[in-house]
Amino acid sequence: MGRVTERRRTIRIRDGVASTRPDTLVAEEPLEIRLNGKPLAITMRTPGDDFALAAGFLVSEGVLGEGHEVQSIAYCAGATADGVNTYNVVDVRLAPGVVVPDITLERNVYTTSSCGLCGKASLDAVRTTTRHPVADTPPVRVEPALLAALPDRLRASQPVFDRTGGLHAAALFSETGELMDIREDVGRHNAVDKLVGRALTDNRLPLSRSILLVSGRASFELAQKAVMAGIPMLAAVSAPSSLAVDLAAETGLTLVGFLRGPSMNVYAGEHRIALEATAVRG
Repeated sequence: MGRVTERRRTIRIRDGVASTRPDTLVAEEPLEIRLNGKPLAITMRTPGDDFALAAGFLVSEGVLGEGHEVQSIAYCAGATADGVNTYNVVDVRLAPGVVVPDITLERNVYTTSSCGLCGKASLDAVRTTTRHPVADTPPVRVEPALLAALPDRLRASQPVFDRTGGLHAAALFSETGELMDIREDVGRHNAVDKLVGRALTDNRLPLSRSILLVSGRASFELAQKAVMAGIPMLAAVSAPSSLAVDLAAETGLTLVGFLRGPSMNVYAGEHRIALEATAVRG
């Protein structure tokens, strides 16, 4: 699409000296997601991987669980009154016979790049029953040293961040540390949706032998997205929220926070972290 970054004039001040120069900024535009032609949600996102984002969003909402349930995903031609295709409206058509939960047709959701889904009526509305319960058998077992190396690998694979400094990233790693996929977006929840949506369309759900790593914090919503995709381990370079920890404990998700070099905190699902018994102190 060529809209991931944009150039803007800026005044740069260094040691009291001002100069004019262009700066590269990450693009942020609205994306309206329609389901079977009906408006469902609007998210502020970085253009690119829009079809995957829409599919991943519908996985997290419990609408989709397998790739064959999608008939088509397309940009809406004539999205404006004058018939212009803005490439900011995507319609997901479900395959014949796929049942749409009532909540998705009755709710109009506005999503921002910073906070994720807003306006949910209650926690019960968020705790969607996953079609891919966390069920890694045998359980994924990861050495702390392997986890410690992942943030640097994530950072090294962020080409747009290098140019703008303004993007979040989410990456999928195998249990042996192989980088499976990475997506960037102005919203970390969008980056995760792009990962999950790509896995859905590639028929790779559930992601039962994978590790999800996110830049920044681990919110309840990101934990929910991991659970909905059947991901057994979520790691974040910053703090989790209390609700994220509660959800991880309830669903069997391993949740790691403050993953910075050899240091990390394990908040739930510690059975997947390969520790010597004598290394854990009360």
